[in-house]
Amino acid sequence: MRNSAITRNLLAAGLAILVAMPARAFDTQARAAWIYDMTTGSVLLEKDADLPLPPASMSKLMTLLMLFEALRDGRVTMETEFTVSSRAKAMGGSTMFLNEGDRPTVRDLIMGIIVNSGNDACVVVAEGLAGSEEAFSRLATQRAHALGMTGTTLTNASGWPDPGHRMSVRDLGILARHLIEDFPEHYGYFSATEFDYKNRAPANARNRNPLLSLNVGADGLKTGHTQEAGYGLVGSAAQGDRRVIFVITGLEQDAARAQESERIVNWAFRQFSLRTVAPASRRVAEAPVWMGEATSVGLVPEREVTVLVPALQSDAVEARVEWQGPLQAPLAAGQVVGELVVTIPERPEVRVPVLVESDVLPAGFLRRVGTAARVLASRASSALAF
Repeated sequence: MRNSAITRNLLAAGLAILVAMPARAFDTQARAAWIYDMTTGSVLLEKDADLPLPPASMSKLMTLLMLFEALRDGRVTMETEFTVSSRAKAMGGSTMFLNEGDRPTVRDLIMGIIVNSGNDACVVVAEGLAGSEEAFSRLATQRAHALGMTGTTLTNASGWPDPGHRMSVRDLGILARHLIEDFPEHYGYFSATEFDYKNRAPANARNRNPLLSLNVGADGLKTGHTQEAGYGLVGSAAQGDRRVIFVITGLEQDAARAQESERIVNWAFRQFSLRTVAPASRRVAEAPVWMGEATSVGLVPEREVTVLVPALQSDAVEARVEWQGPLQAPLAAGQVVGELVVTIPERPEVRVPVLVESDVLPAGFLRRVGTAARVLASRASSALAF
């Protein structure tokens, strides 16, 4: 038998169960887009999010991830020096102006990739970590797939135009989330605005991220542009307790990228507000217990339930606690016995495990006998009535 506590019972316990409903539609000019609230794990907008597209220099984020993982694993340090090959020196496009004979450190290369978008720096990293850019690209593709970036195929380290070099905007967002969550000690580099290796690149020394100077909480990640890809940006901004990641691509002008990025940040933070609706310790239901010292036990959510609520629309939806009941003693505090389920039309269900609030020991012998006798008497009465 499945028991449930319906919405009114949760409300009586002081909980208002709300989920983020679509706010006024955001009509992006981007060819593809993905907007994600990192705090709640909510996708706020997606447009052709899984379509593999040319990522341009935004794919340099994968090169940085591979380098950060090498730092984490102890294969290199920030002071490790890499060599510059003739192939790296000959790279066109954006550059940090490396020459053969230079010995840039890992720190130099991180800054050269983030600020200068150096294609030469990416080749140096690829060759330094894997021996060749081709081998590095295979390893990076495998690593991307392991992280769930199934629409990614990398043929180089820099995003240089190639028919086989593709990433989806969702994959780029997943990549950004890993960089932020897994490498907080290195994430600060993404907010650097200037870097000029050996005073060689005064005209290319500024970070192209258009949001860093706008006081909107932006602190990363990477721009991209080729003729095929258009203008794109993987961006992130934090305001208060929230962080938003977004990816856009396919815009026709640099100015359009800057305007669209600012619009997205303003929309994501102003159209939604963060609300804690169910503290982890708050009882949301009480379940009957079979053959226990107590006849019932409280149920609590496994974790705090925090959701995004549209700024102009806070509609309550059906919420219930589901469990197979009655529960059988013994029960241990923290034992998962059901789920808190939040549903709303045309939206995915929100399901959070519910736990037993406290231990319930088996009933003593006399209580078990009495319970069994009552059950037998009830069954006999039902049979006679039939």
